Parts: sequence; structure tokens; C-alpha cells
Amino acid sequence: MSELINNARNRKDLLKHMILQLHKGEAPEDVKKQLTRLLGQVPYGDVVEVEQELISEGLPQEEVLQLCDIHSAALKGALDHTGAKTAPPGHPIHTFQQENRALEWELAALEKFYSKLNEMNGTEDASELVAEIHKSFNALLDVEKHYLRKENLLFSYLEKHSVTGPSSVMWGKHNEARELMKNAFEAFAAAKKINAEEAKTVTEIVFKPASKAIEEMIYKEEEILFPMSLDKLTDAEWYEIYQQSIEIGFCLYDPKDVWQPKGIVVEEAPISAAGKIQLPSGSLSVPELTALLNTIPFDLTFVDKDDTVRFFTQGKDRIFARNRAILGRKVQNCHPPSSVHIVEQILSDFKSGAQDQAAFWITMGGRFIHIEYFALRDENGGYLGTMEVSQDLTEKRKLQGEQRLLSYSS
Repeated sequence: MSELINNARNRKDLLKHMILQLHKGEAPEDVKKQLTRLLGQVPYGDVVEVEQELISEGLPQEEVLQLCDIHSAALKGALDHTGAKTAPPGHPIHTFQQENRALEWELAALEKFYSKLNEMNGTEDASELVAEIHKSFNALLDVEKHYLRKENLLFSYLEKHSVTGPSSVMWGKHNEARELMKNAFEAFAAAKKINAEEAKTVTEIVFKPASKAIEEMIYKEEEILFPMSLDKLTDAEWYEIYQQSIEIGFCLYDPKDVWQPKGIVVEEAPISAAGKIQLPSGSLSVPELTALLNTIPFDLTFVDKDDTVRFFTQGKDRIFARNRAILGRKVQNCHPPSSVHIVEQILSDFKSGAQDQAAFWITMGGRFIHIEYFALRDENGGYLGTMEVSQDLTEKRKLQGEQRLLSYSS
């Protein structure tokens, strides 16, 4: 028996046999008992290699996808992480893991909503509770950036090491989750007024499968993908992923830690001969431009022509909290469901050229807040995006008379 357990090839063949048993309809719990009895613990790396071998040997990728959740269930608690590396703060894997903690928080909130819904009488109006579920799903949409960084960065580097299983299997699971999320939002659009009985049905058929897909992917990442990736990639490759991650954005988490592995030489970004960014009305260095934007006495946020948040200022007294997790997110998903139709109307009017400006003002915590949206256009009138300007005008509204002499504010 020890020869079977200790021989890597025999171990993988046994694991492959177990997965094929699942393919034939064997119950996951029965297979798990056999795995535990014969192998005890399964090295996490073996799972990826076996999936890859099954695809290479002709098992259709669609069938591997179907088996993925089943064999993950059978392997829960049976994976061996002895000697697995850990990622320091700032490392791309650490960021993925912190994003998973944030996703788990939203998933836990959803479970509470689902439980609350189950306690309701079938004829009760469940519209408000479904609206709360909608808000949590808006947050879960941020998982798209998490998946995109895996697909476009992590999987690409794994493939350089001839590890193609994750990109073929997990990418397919991402697409399944995306489709389930799409179904959920179609249900939200149709559920403006809904009773508890209807909401329970929609939850079982649509909402729970979508949130479950995200939950299952977290398990696959933490137990298999991330430990295996830490084994395969070099620090230099991880640093390239680290540098490129900001271009895609982060999921419900803003990594604050700077990470630079030892021995990696960081090349300075190319700058002009004068070290300036040349604009039509003058030039500024990056530090000057950063300080200027973060010192202006109002908050700016830029949303590009595709409705994606691309930039915000970081003044010391922001009115509305922002962090870098918002970058790369659709602006519609940054607003409560009840006000999305207003956002859509503004964007539609800006894009069509019907309007160039929209203003709102509210009282928030005793402060008078002015919020204004401006369409940004190129020299030919083409739509480039929208700028949001938020100002706290509380003190300025109190001004009277004139002030002509120098007097510093306290």
C-alpha cells in the first residue's frame, strides 16, 4: 500500500480513476471514502495535473467542467497542503485571497437575506428584501475583475510553464458564473414588485446558483490554484503580474501594501526630456499633477465612454469614500438599484449629445453637498466619458459681504 501512496504516478492514476468513477455516476461521498482509505491526503498539485491529463487523453472539456464541482466536493477535506508556500501582503496571491474574504462577506450577507426570506409568509411583499439582495449582487459583480486578472495574467504565466488545466477548466467555470449572474440581474429587472413566495422560487432557481458558483470558485482557488501557482511561478513573473494588476483593477479590496521581491530591479517609467507631461495649456510632472488633482477643493471621478470608472482624486477630505477597488467597475454598479435609472438617463443623454451637464444637491449629515456631472468631449464633439464633481458647499453658503484683506482660515 505504501508503494501506491508514495509513487506519484500511481497516486495520479488512482485519482484519475476516482474522477472517472464520478463521471460514470458514482456518488461523491462514496468516492471520497475510497480516496481517504487508499491515499489519505491528495497533494493539491495532483488535481490540476490529472485534470490536464484527462483533457489531453480526450475527455471533452465540457465533461471536465461538469465534473469539476463534483470532484471538488469529493476532495473537500482530503487535500494535502504540507509545505505549501504563503504569500506576503501585496503579493498578487495575497490580494486574490483578500478579495475572496470580501466576497465571502457579501456571500454571508446573502445567506442572511435568503434565511430571512424563508421566514416570510408567502403573500408578504418581499420587494424591499429582494432590493437588499440586489445590492449584494451589485457588489458581487466586482468578481469580474478578480476573474479577469486570473484569465489575462495568472493563467498566461501558468501556460508558460505548460500548466494549461486551470485556464481551460477554470475559465469555463468563470463563464458559467457570469451566465448565472446575468440570469440573476435579468430576474432583478423583472422583480419590481414581488411577494415572498415568488421571491423564494426565484432565489432557489436563480439567485442561489449564482452565489454558489462564486463560493465554489473560492474553494477551488484557495485549495488548488493558488498553492500550485505559488510553486510554479518565479518572483520575477509574480512581480510582472503585480505591476499589471492595477490596469484591470481589484475586487472589493484595495491593496495598500507595496510588494517588491528581493533581487528585482525596478525600471523607471520613461519620461520626457524635461520630465513633464505636455498638455495644450502647459506642462506638469507626475508629482505636480498628482498634488494638483488631490488639492483641488472638490472630489473628481472620471468614468470613460464605456461607463467604466477609471480615475478619482484622493483629497484628504473626500465627501464620498472611494478606494481603488472601484477602478475598472461599471458606474451603474456603484449606485443603489433605486437610482440606477437616473445614472442611465444621464449617460444616455450625454452620449447622444442631448445634454452636457446635470446637477443635484442634497443635505447629508447636516452638510450641503453639490454633485454635478459633465460630459467630456473631444474637439469634434465625440463623447469621451463623464466627470463627476462633488463639493461640500456648507461653509460657502454662509458667506456674506466681502473679504479683501488676508485672513487665513483656522
